[in-house]
Amino acid sequence: MFRPGNRYRHFIHGATCACHSAQAQSLFARIDQGLSRRSVLKGVAASLATSALGLAGPAFAEAPSRPVLISNVRIFDGVNGRLVDGKGVLVVENRIRALVAAADTVADADVIDGGGRVLMPGMIDAHWHSILAGISQMAAMTADIPYIHLVAAQQAERTVLRGFTTVRDVGGPSFALKRAIDEGRIPGPRIYPSGAMISQTSGHGDFRMRTDLPRTPQSDPSVAERAGISAIADGEAEVLRCVREQLMLGASQIKIMGGGGVASSYDPIDALQYSVAEMRAAVGAAADWGTYVCVHTYTSAGIRRALDSGVKSIEHGQLADEETVMRMADAGAWWSIQPFLADEDANRYPSPEQQAQQKSIAEGTARAVELGRKHGVKMALGTDILFNPAGTLTQGRQLAKFSRWYDPADVLRLLTSGNAELAGLSGPRNPYPGPLGRIEAGAYADILVVDGNPLEDISVIADPERRMKLIMKDGRVHKNMLVSREDRIP
Repeated sequence: MFRPGNRYRHFIHGATCACHSAQAQSLFARIDQGLSRRSVLKGVAASLATSALGLAGPAFAEAPSRPVLISNVRIFDGVNGRLVDGKGVLVVENRIRALVAAADTVADADVIDGGGRVLMPGMIDAHWHSILAGISQMAAMTADIPYIHLVAAQQAERTVLRGFTTVRDVGGPSFALKRAIDEGRIPGPRIYPSGAMISQTSGHGDFRMRTDLPRTPQSDPSVAERAGISAIADGEAEVLRCVREQLMLGASQIKIMGGGGVASSYDPIDALQYSVAEMRAAVGAAADWGTYVCVHTYTSAGIRRALDSGVKSIEHGQLADEETVMRMADAGAWWSIQPFLADEDANRYPSPEQQAQQKSIAEGTARAVELGRKHGVKMALGTDILFNPAGTLTQGRQLAKFSRWYDPADVLRLLTSGNAELAGLSGPRNPYPGPLGRIEAGAYADILVVDGNPLEDISVIADPERRMKLIMKDGRVHKNMLVSREDRIP
């Protein structure tokens, strides 16, 4: 048997090893005692241990072994504009089991003391790009595709740590990321994926260069098409094929481009894209699978064409006139709108033409929100942070800006149960059929505990690092800065 010589004997573990010293043994005893009292540290210890072994076993992926009771909190339930006092929230596995009276005890439960803070549902961003938000446009079009997905996985964890436990992804190949998150392999929000943005030639999803034209039957797919970011389809037959491909991949809803935009270089804002026949082909294919189509467009003409085609959700629409807004209300369509204000938090665009378009949209944002409220359109709130790594940090801050037009309680309702209602429009294609955006029995355990009262001061959601003390998604704790204890320890 091999035995190391004297030269290497300092590597031999034995009674003289430092780990047997009195100081080390005292330290180990204190760590062991602490781990037995704080369930949060159990997860940290497991994470450290498995990392040392090179195994995948992060703490967030471990389902809680016992029920969790979050006590001593004031509850915003996602619906009512007032706080509920005298109740705690009991979580069993990944669902809220019940709201428990403060005087009641729950046997064999881990208890987290909220310290009198506000408990609310995790927030939902109704217009997000999981793959494209945290990377520059240049990198998205030139980097290796695996690199793009690795950056997106990093951004997914940061999204949850900003308090967004669900996103409605309206463009990009987020299927693999969603699967990894749902399987507990990496941290991230629930994702409602649209898959590739379906665009006509010269449309808002056509990222080709002028030198890539003309397209022929022998042409290779563009970089964006190969990556699954967009799909170029002209004519009813091609639109049908592209919609069906995204449904095959697992899309919960379909995104098409119905007008020009700022991020693409060759399609002006006022350009109408897709004929009624082509749009109806997309709507029909989605309806055959029990789901719906959302459309990118800014103008009244683009919105009216989408409504005529049966589209259920208008994305953006900041240039709509009042007559068109009334048509949206009559059709029961959703208006997914963003705080495009051309301010310090806006997406950055290099060309003067893009900047002019951005300014025009910003001027229409305030009027659009006011018209939507006036005529009772079903509103949803999202950010549409795109190709802007620094901008992702402002996700909550941007949505807090809607308090210029809504009471803070209404902003929070829209960001929770309201956006959840739009996400649920996907019907049988809904990947998360339980209640979202609510604190009620049976709802998914997506929970925030925050410092301050966001129903009075919406800026609470703009500062997640300091103000969000507990972040739980699907019953798993992603962040806990509160006092935890186990009832079985005296």
